[in-house]
Amino acid sequence: MSKQVRVRFAPSPTGPLHIGGVRTALFNYLFAKKHNGVFYLRIEDTDQTRFVPGAEAYIMEALEWLGIAPDETVGKNEKFGPYRQSDRKDLYQQYADQLITSGWAYYAFDTPESLDALRKQHEAEGKTFIYNHHNREKLDTSLVISTEETAKRIANGEHYVIRFKTPVNETLHLQDSIRGEVKFETNLLDDKVLFKSDGMPTYHLANIVDDHLMETSHVIRGEEWLPSMPLHVLLYRAFGWDAPEFAHLPLILKPIGNGKLSKRDGDKLGFPVFPLEWKTEEGISSGYREKGFFPEAVINFLALLGWNDGTDKEIFSLDELIEAFDLNRVHKSGAKFDPEKNKWFNHQHLIKQSNEDLAKDFTPILVEKGFSTPLELTTKIVSLIKERAHFVSEFWELSDFFFQAPTSYDEKATKNWNSATPTLMQELTSVLENIEDFTSVNIESIVKDWMTKNEIGMGKVMQPFRLSLVGALKGPHLFDIVEIIGKEETISRIQKAIVAL
Repeated sequence: MSKQVRVRFAPSPTGPLHIGGVRTALFNYLFAKKHNGVFYLRIEDTDQTRFVPGAEAYIMEALEWLGIAPDETVGKNEKFGPYRQSDRKDLYQQYADQLITSGWAYYAFDTPESLDALRKQHEAEGKTFIYNHHNREKLDTSLVISTEETAKRIANGEHYVIRFKTPVNETLHLQDSIRGEVKFETNLLDDKVLFKSDGMPTYHLANIVDDHLMETSHVIRGEEWLPSMPLHVLLYRAFGWDAPEFAHLPLILKPIGNGKLSKRDGDKLGFPVFPLEWKTEEGISSGYREKGFFPEAVINFLALLGWNDGTDKEIFSLDELIEAFDLNRVHKSGAKFDPEKNKWFNHQHLIKQSNEDLAKDFTPILVEKGFSTPLELTTKIVSLIKERAHFVSEFWELSDFFFQAPTSYDEKATKNWNSATPTLMQELTSVLENIEDFTSVNIESIVKDWMTKNEIGMGKVMQPFRLSLVGALKGPHLFDIVEIIGKEETISRIQKAIVAL
């Protein structure tokens, strides 16, 4: 690529960051890093009526947690700052005025009431009201009143907006990096509002001006912005600027049914749609972090929603994603969200973690349960159970028997406990008592030799043995459990089971 790649993620701080927005940020990040470019975060808060306190900090924290922090943003390497649009407010008036001067825009004084009446009138006639070339010279605009009258009405403080003057009778043949050529008829477009009399630009003007001034090379955004593409390209033409390359990402779809994934889907099916927990007066919306997902797993499953590298490979590190990422391999059609697959990804990333790191994550749960266990022992236990877990939060249920004797016994498993079992268990305790090298391999060898010599069937001993130690027929290799809980505790649990069962 001839010029430096500069891409942006430009959310509005109107609430928590949706997982669809996270994927947009991720694809921008991957593209930037693949091409040794810059990924920057711009906060688009021109619509102050929708501003939510705490949302901007939430966005920053989410990207940090996910490992895709921007290179430039508010308070960080502000090369083209400010990076918050409300702090750039004074910039936009001159560009709106420039469009007026060049004939690409006009003042419109229509009141909300008069426009509402026109919409209702059109509805009654079975039509749709569109503010464009059909009627802009019949409405209350600077296209039909004199320059002097326009200036006088503005000076008198009359409410106005500045609208874009969309060209007539033109077919736009535009190029999208994902979708190829897309065509738009300018006669079907409306004259969008670019600037309001309160001195604030709308999204469309601020977005284009900022992308130009911040030297954005590629605009990678969600499919919902595709209808805005013709206006944005025309704005670049109106200013005489080169437009960036555009790429519109496919939607993330509901797990069940049709349509875009929403918070309601997550609430109904019990999975998060936000990276971090979000608290409001109405309640708490769960986040992937608080649910126990690894950020690497969230990044991995999001990357494969609408993209693949052309192989069957599914498990990627962030560095591997950067190396493999290519916009040409992003799909055009929407990607269905699969909560169970997300858990599978987390399991894959969990088992790749070091046992010691997982033991450190598990330690607070043990402390909460009242157990102070050496890290070395916890690490060994984790190594035996992690293959069965999706989350660290499941470790306790998978390993509680390492820390405490069972207080009850699985009813189905007790069917294997018959009148001959107590005698066999007593004989087993005698065997165990005489073992000096109490390691898993040695214990297993001696116990199996004893069973072979006495022609005792495996099931007659091993199932009751496991039941005595665990309380159920579950858990890792039995003799690993025996080694970890030790000789004294093993014999104590067998004796307790003989009495209880």
